[in-house]
Amino acid sequence: MPVLQPIVNLAELLYQKGVTDVIVSPGSRSAPLTLAVARHPKLRVRVIADERSAGFIALGLAQQCINNRQPRPVAIICTSGSAVYNLAPAIAEAYFQEIPLVLLTADRPREWVHQQDGQTIFQAGIFGQHVKRSYDLPADYGHPDARWYIERSVNEALNLSGLTPLGPVHVNVPLREPFYPKEGETFHYEPVRIIDALPVQPELPASVWHQLLREWEGAERKLIAVGQMSYHPELTAILQKISDELAVPVVGEIISNLHQNGVFITQSDTFLSSAAGEDWLQKLRPELLITCGHSFLTRNLKTFLRKNSAPQHWHIQPSADRIVDSFQSLTKLIPTGPLYFFEKLFADLDYQRFLQGDEDEEEQEFLQRWQNADRRAGKLVQDALRPAEPFVEWAAVQTILEQLPQHSILHLANSMPVRYANLCGIRADQQIAVSANRGTSGIDGCLSTAVGAALATDQIVTIFVGDVAFFYDRNALWNPYLPANLRIVLFNNHGGHIFRMIDGSAQQPELETYFETEQPLSGRASAEEAGIDYRSCRTTDELLAALTGFFDKGSTARLLEVFTDKRVNADMFQPYKAQVKQQFGGR
Repeated sequence: MPVLQPIVNLAELLYQKGVTDVIVSPGSRSAPLTLAVARHPKLRVRVIADERSAGFIALGLAQQCINNRQPRPVAIICTSGSAVYNLAPAIAEAYFQEIPLVLLTADRPREWVHQQDGQTIFQAGIFGQHVKRSYDLPADYGHPDARWYIERSVNEALNLSGLTPLGPVHVNVPLREPFYPKEGETFHYEPVRIIDALPVQPELPASVWHQLLREWEGAERKLIAVGQMSYHPELTAILQKISDELAVPVVGEIISNLHQNGVFITQSDTFLSSAAGEDWLQKLRPELLITCGHSFLTRNLKTFLRKNSAPQHWHIQPSADRIVDSFQSLTKLIPTGPLYFFEKLFADLDYQRFLQGDEDEEEQEFLQRWQNADRRAGKLVQDALRPAEPFVEWAAVQTILEQLPQHSILHLANSMPVRYANLCGIRADQQIAVSANRGTSGIDGCLSTAVGAALATDQIVTIFVGDVAFFYDRNALWNPYLPANLRIVLFNNHGGHIFRMIDGSAQQPELETYFETEQPLSGRASAEEAGIDYRSCRTTDELLAALTGFFDKGSTARLLEVFTDKRVNADMFQPYKAQVKQQFGGR
């Protein structure tokens, strides 16, 4: 048996447990892990030199598996020392977004820590609470119990990553020399023992449903609010039925993947603005709030639901491992899946309504109040975007959203792109699947995540990204795998534009020096270095010309750079804010 046979077997175990993709960052200490997966005939291995980018590319791959209803972990391998720490931003995002990743970090044996040996840090448990669990494998395999422990631990780690709530797990792998096989030595992947953990399928008992239905009937004004979720047509369909037939407003933002269909409330960021009057907001207050999904995007919606808290608040999440009380009003945690819950709720209420045969006028009025506000807000936004000049980012976002190909995927980088897109919205008939790194809402890996998503699909994947986020994550383009279906829309205003839009920072004399990130760069050189198609625009006419054929399939990725003036971008918001106050301030 080769000295490192358990590491060779680890690659087979990954494959047998459903892992198909492995991201490797090169290193010497990690050579046994790298060679084990590289020589495995069934694993797809990609080499990404920058560990931070590697982590987010793996995140994008795993994120897309969830969107395709085939959740499975993506494995990441890196060498020892500070390389491991570079994975931390992606791991934190995966933890809070509930994305399954398996981190295999090479390490020196524990006795060499703090002995002035290179690339040696305290790696066991390095990710703290940002992984579901950490495992530290033995460095010596002489005793059969060691091999049994490795096999058992990796089985457990892979199971845990894929059990609800999904998330990252960390397997630290201390390795002794020799790392490399001798010339001509071949690997033999031995049979491995598979230990499966069957998923829990929570269904609520009849007694619980009876209680929920009584509480439902006791509340006149119901509101459903959906946080970040993957694109889910079945869930969208049942929520539309509930809104249509049971007169319940359903609020979703762009990251909820509940798009504009004439039923859902998608413009809440406008009509729930801080400029809106308190009397007006009180008329929208629900008696029963039902929430599901992950984080909510806009401060206006979150502030409204906190200040106008519902007497009853149900939150639906697949597990009861922690209490999520974003609006400080939770009264009931319902541990089940949203699709099961809403389908069962609708079926029971539909039957009950059939028996009773009545409709509640107050519920209809409450729904109409929300939908009328949504329509007025939508018109207000369209009026604000109507002038073709001056050329501003918000209008450019609207134009590009309208031209996204049907059934494509849109990634929204954090800061202003996700907020602009949320204000504009997407038509439901475009059937666009929207993703964003809203677990921790950082800018540090947005481009890499989109690259990972594009590697996982043949669909067109478009990312809207600001200049600071783009240049911060430029190493996303430093790899030989850039897929031809990737479309990058880079909004370049030469600075951290969001701080000019926030009232607090915008009013400070230190704005330009200490908050904005002034930079003179263009994405042209990055595109040329990466060998991808580049085009740019500075006017509406140039944008329309640049979009011609931009989303067509081709042999290379494409980058469109949209240049605007950050001061003009900020100025154009003032008439919009004034109109919001005029329309909703006194109602």
